[in-house]
Amino acid sequence: MIVIANNPRKNFLFTIDERIDLINKSISHLNNVLVSKTESLIVNFARDNKSVALIRGLRSISDFEYEFQMALMNRSLAPEISTLFMMPDEKYMHLNSTVVKEIAALDGDISTYVPEVVNTALKSKLSK
Repeated sequence: MIVIANNPRKNFLFTIDERIDLINKSISHLNNVLVSKTESLIVNFARDNKSVALIRGLRSISDFEYEFQMALMNRSLAPEISTLFMMPDEKYMHLNSTVVKEIAALDGDISTYVPEVVNTALKSKLSK
């Protein structure tokens, strides 16, 4: 399951429902993956849905510091749920949503970084 949390501290280009739609279209070939959203803590959502682990991505040391703190807090809230960390291929470590949006806004090619449906939606959103 992929869970999208609504973080009021972030300024998203796409609404939560638009993001869910883009993810669903991007993973339509995966029959065993569900996409959901939550307004609650991810660890509470995981517990309520009988999940056994959270999978988090790490790009940098600063990601690790933040994610490590979150994993410890999640463990204290729900010790039965593990946190697993995954690292990207080195060629993607420099990427984040801000960088991709900036490249797209300046009419750069982001097709190697995002699925085609996201590429199209991003260009459309930025052209308005």
